Amino acid sequence: MKAVVCRQFGLDHTALAEVDPPPMRPDGVRIRVHAAGVSFANLLVLEGKHQNRWEPPFTPGTEVAGIVVECGNAASLFRPGDRVVAGVRIGGFAEEVVAPESTVFALPDAVDYDAAVQFPTIYATAYGALKWRAALAPGETLLVHGAAGGSGLAAIEIGKMLGARVIATAGDAAKLDAARRHGADVGVNYREENFRDVVLRETGQRGADVIFDPVGGDTFNQSMRCIAPDGRIIPMGFAGGTIPQIPANLVLVKNVSVIGIYWGYYMGWGRQAPAPGMASRVRGAFDEMLQWAAAGKLRPETYSTYPLDQFAEALKAITERKVIGRVALHPA
Repeated sequence: MKAVVCRQFGLDHTALAEVDPPPMRPDGVRIRVHAAGVSFANLLVLEGKHQNRWEPPFTPGTEVAGIVVECGNAASLFRPGDRVVAGVRIGGFAEEVVAPESTVFALPDAVDYDAAVQFPTIYATAYGALKWRAALAPGETLLVHGAAGGSGLAAIEIGKMLGARVIATAGDAAKLDAARRHGADVGVNYREENFRDVVLRETGQRGADVIFDPVGGDTFNQSMRCIAPDGRIIPMGFAGGTIPQIPANLVLVKNVSVIGIYWGYYMGWGRQAPAPGMASRVRGAFDEMLQWAAAGKLRPETYSTYPLDQFAEALKAITERKVIGRVALHPA
């Protein structure tokens, strides 16, 4: 089969190659990949800079959707021909992948493959962050930074499903239009306005109850100055290039909670096993999200798609910071 193989760290040392299909495992589900999600995290993995580090040679890719072609003898939830979406630790940029049944989920006919690959990491993280960790409540104000990226749009939509009022920040009009299209109530161009001032004005000086921040740096620092008492801030990533130092004095005086989330822990990819019962909780979350998507209540946006042999172009599109939503590869 064809797969993208990283033989030394760096995109320049990564190429499409003919490889043996991945071996089956007792609880495995072999998937013919129709779409694979492309993200900035893939670039970090290829550079050896991600928290989940793999030594070359390896095939990148953690989000896939396609058709089941084979099941291990201990797998019981799926059968050949089923449409599925799956999260995998590695190996997604390929024509086939074998995933443990615990991280494979039934895909409704109404959800296409390109949309589906946004769920194993992007929508699932937004769901876990906002519903499980931050307990976002109806009527609360949610501030979403990086609002036009895949993570931002997912957070906007999940926030609206949970009944929040959403303020979104982005760097140009097209990205703000996308944020509003996906449900944002207020859009802020951070190049033209101080989002801190807008948030305080829109909330009667109270501030945002929950802040979803994949940017970090000064964005995080300013967010800490427009968060409401008893507010919750979720540092999702550091696209701005700087990991912020958390001001403990503001955490103290404002009764603020700084909440971490690593979705991979819930999928069984962490250093410690997830808590008992987590597998059924995760499957319930995917059932709910995919039902919302099938009903048109979640609308993942695909910016562009590429054939597998153009994986480098797909990854470079991410670095240009023009992508609205996500990019997908089409191995089949």
